[in-house]
Amino acid sequence: MASAATTDVHEGTQPDSKLKRKITGTLLFLFILGDVLGAGIYALMGVLAGKVGGALWAPLLVALLLALLTAGSYAELVTKYPRAGGAAVFAERAFGRPMVSFVVGFCMLAAGVTSAAGLSLAFAGDYLTTFIDVPPVLAAVVFLALVAALNARGISESVKSNVVMTVIELTGLLIVIIAGAVVLAGGRGDVSRLSEFPPESTPALAILAGAIIAYYSFVGFETSANVAEEIRNPSKVYPTALFGSLIAAGVVYVLVALASSVVLPPAELAESSGPLLDVVSASGLGVPDWAFSAIALIAVANGALLTMIMASRLAYGMAEHGLLPGALSRVLPERRTPWVAIVSTTAVAMILTLMGDLSTLAETVVLLLLFVFIATNIAVLVLRRDPVKHDHFRVWTAVPVLGVASCLLLLSQQTAKVWLFAAILLAVGVVLYFVAQAASRHDANGPDGGAGA
Repeated sequence: MASAATTDVHEGTQPDSKLKRKITGTLLFLFILGDVLGAGIYALMGVLAGKVGGALWAPLLVALLLALLTAGSYAELVTKYPRAGGAAVFAERAFGRPMVSFVVGFCMLAAGVTSAAGLSLAFAGDYLTTFIDVPPVLAAVVFLALVAALNARGISESVKSNVVMTVIELTGLLIVIIAGAVVLAGGRGDVSRLSEFPPESTPALAILAGAIIAYYSFVGFETSANVAEEIRNPSKVYPTALFGSLIAAGVVYVLVALASSVVLPPAELAESSGPLLDVVSASGLGVPDWAFSAIALIAVANGALLTMIMASRLAYGMAEHGLLPGALSRVLPERRTPWVAIVSTTAVAMILTLMGDLSTLAETVVLLLLFVFIATNIAVLVLRRDPVKHDHFRVWTAVPVLGVASCLLLLSQQTAKVWLFAAILLAVGVVLYFVAQAASRHDANGPDGGAGA
């Protein structure tokens, strides 16, 4: 797919931009890799073990292939419209209907808040217990409050600081891979687990169910569309960095899965909220529990912070455009941070930690993003009728078609509970949309309700 038609483009052929194009191919690769190599894998390996037993590598590999399909559509749209702000803008350009654009944008917003709730539960699990033993829900709520405080204070995340966090996250995963290698070298590992599925399960269906969870570990690449205007020569650089980072993350994930299965039985992994910590401890590698737990907590905390920054800014931006109630656009006088949006998104995340478990929250994030990805894949085909003057990456036509099909396949495997969670969030969004529209019409007509007949 990455070899689809693309032309060598000189930087001068790209549309003019008010922003400096200072993100190189290497920095973009690390930026996307940092987003994809998030905290999910630190907590979800145990959930995956409950779905597929010891064959942890299989759903991760399937999820990678499915993610690459939609990534192909992003590669075409981002290089075609390097000023665009992501899926909501693509949908608006393709379909010309504000409601469609709103639903796509709100799905991203709801997915971000739900993801933060899941990460807070991951933070409050066995990794935190290494240092302090507190009730998980209480720890998750306090954690979200601290994240909100940092968010409100004003967090300026640059691409270079993301490189540091990526190195920390990657270091933890490499420790797990090394632990698996040490166990194998010592003749203590059980390779037969790699092909073991739960009793009375159908392997194909188990892998598909696991792929829904595993897909959560690959999302994040779509946020790279927001920095398109700051990339040097995006038509040439973006596709390479996007596909390269996804494949690199996939390789790391599969190696982590292999190591986890070799070191510990699936039942032990499934019962743990800090599965990778258990793998490292059981390997005898000599890495202190507190050291690995600290790495995991940093990865989870950074992921939650970045997610809530994105969610609060997205809520603020939608309010500024009249798509959500105007109160969400209020900012602190000195800090200039959107405090109402921060408080609102944090409150929703806290409520979700009380209502759902990590597996349900992760699947809800995937479900919401699947709607975004369906819209993006269709937008590629619709916007083929809209030529641009500069050369850009063009994906094979079959790729977005298969991308839509893959999203529909994953949607068909979601449980009723997950659909209910997503439906409630979207219903809240639609209500807020109509409240915002009513307020906008009221403001336009004046305080007396209109000029009269």
